[in-house]
Amino acid sequence: MSRQLPLQANAGGRVVDRALADVLRRLDPATDAQVLQGAELASLAIGLGHAALDLQCPQLLVDTFDELPQPRPWREALQASRWVATPAPHEVAPTDVPLVLEGDLLYLRRYREYERRLVAGLLRLASHVPAADGIAALAPLFARLFPQALDDDAQARAAALALQRSLLLVTGGPGTGKTTTIARLLLLLAAQARAAGADAPRIALGAPTGRAADRMAASLHRSLAPLREQLDIDATLFEALPQEARTLHRLLGTLPGGTRFRHDASQPLPFDVVVVDEASMVDLPMMCKLVEAVREGARLILLGDADQLPSVEAGDVLAAIVTASGEGALLPEDAVPALQPLLGRCASVPATAAPMHGHRIHLQRGYRQAQGLELAPLAEAARGGDGDGALSLLQAQQLSGVHFHADHYDLLSAATRETLLAPWRELAAVADPGAALAIADRARVLTALREGPQGAAQLNARIEEALAGAQREAYFHGRLLMVTENSYRHGLFNGDIGVCLRDAAGTMVAWFAGGSEGVRAFHPAALPQHGGAFAMTVHKAQGSEYDTVWLQLPRQDARTLSRELVYTALTRARRAVHVCASEAVLRAALTRHAQRVSGLAWRLKG
Repeated sequence: MSRQLPLQANAGGRVVDRALADVLRRLDPATDAQVLQGAELASLAIGLGHAALDLQCPQLLVDTFDELPQPRPWREALQASRWVATPAPHEVAPTDVPLVLEGDLLYLRRYREYERRLVAGLLRLASHVPAADGIAALAPLFARLFPQALDDDAQARAAALALQRSLLLVTGGPGTGKTTTIARLLLLLAAQARAAGADAPRIALGAPTGRAADRMAASLHRSLAPLREQLDIDATLFEALPQEARTLHRLLGTLPGGTRFRHDASQPLPFDVVVVDEASMVDLPMMCKLVEAVREGARLILLGDADQLPSVEAGDVLAAIVTASGEGALLPEDAVPALQPLLGRCASVPATAAPMHGHRIHLQRGYRQAQGLELAPLAEAARGGDGDGALSLLQAQQLSGVHFHADHYDLLSAATRETLLAPWRELAAVADPGAALAIADRARVLTALREGPQGAAQLNARIEEALAGAQREAYFHGRLLMVTENSYRHGLFNGDIGVCLRDAAGTMVAWFAGGSEGVRAFHPAALPQHGGAFAMTVHKAQGSEYDTVWLQLPRQDARTLSRELVYTALTRARRAVHVCASEAVLRAALTRHAQRVSGLAWRLKG
């Protein structure tokens, strides 16, 4: 390659991308420059969250692409190269080539294989029909759990569909009842097993991060509590349900020194039902490995909001599965005959439907919020990319709990300083770790960028200085911490939040949620990699919620801004949200999709 490609600024001119092209050139100096360009960009694509390079849309990767080849001659050069395989979609790509070309998509071989294997795994699950033994006995329990079933209740349809599917997607925005639906469904599955004379189902709960796993378990327990107290349900059914949720890494069993897991297709997970929350955060490699580890005859249930930000790493898996699944809101006319009298709307699924059709239920949006937060209109405008509508709502300042700070780029200026810092100032007088962790969730600054004046790193440093002074200790009383790597030795995971408190003896201790007493203590110096947590990127906030969210957008537009980012940030708020942005930048963000290049949807459609 005679020149360096004009890679976009946030890619940093990645050395690893150019290294692949350099290796191919050294192995064969006659390699076409167009092939070398493709190799570099296919590698860059992974770093930017795509599964492949689209020859038709190189602008998704580079700012300046006029000097790149045109798609047709580029494709022809790749097809003729010894470094590029062109297998049929269902065929395994040869292991002696680094690149795979399918249509206009150029993959690194490993990621093409992740896609192919994931599709094979999903179709395997979708094609399996669970045994119907014991379903007829569920009608009385079903009626108690879903009293609104005849009123076209999507939660009831999701539960009924899950009884006859080994693969189910339950999608919907925050507060739409995904976890409530799953709690009741799991009780039905436990009751079905008992009615069929079988052992109670072995159930696993998983999530992409430790934070999301903790929230999933807590939400499930909250959903089960009123069922125990108010409904006449055999108490032993509750005993079959799991008490904890695990990260996907912990669920699959991390093996040291590689990317493989203890559980895979050859040694599958020992569970009958696997439920995964926050599925939009699961990247392509992890989803592939998870699906392959679900044993024959077991159920996989994915929960998520396809309108949220996709995973940080490669792929937008949930969105692709949703695209391939269609609406999936209706039940076949012959679905669960024993329960049909209890269900509302039904319709036939066409015999020619794609393999994934009929495996998804979408729950209508409720948006998790307190009585004082009128978030739904703004969240819906952001979700739909309606810049005019969102700005009109913000500028009117008439939505309860929603505040717009136009052209505001310094949260620590006089206009917002004390309002921002007030919840965290309380930590200075708190000694109880449980109380401190509760206060820690009252507010959070969410940013689009990590670096820069409006980035999470600089804002964290400035907030810490405002709270504890320029000469503060590294770990001062009341400092919030966020773990940024998984540590199974500590039982701490990427995204876990802790708080530093000085004990009665004057020793500084970092406290995290968990353990038999609800909190766990660590010496700060012994923690895995971590940083401040007063401000964080929107990506890091997925799977969490806070009483008050401050969304700080940068002064200038950036590629990372999208409607998905704004929507995700807004829906983290429980009681209040402050939007700090210019009209131009917010409008630009809402017009941009967090687009990911992938072949997953068309593979799933067959």
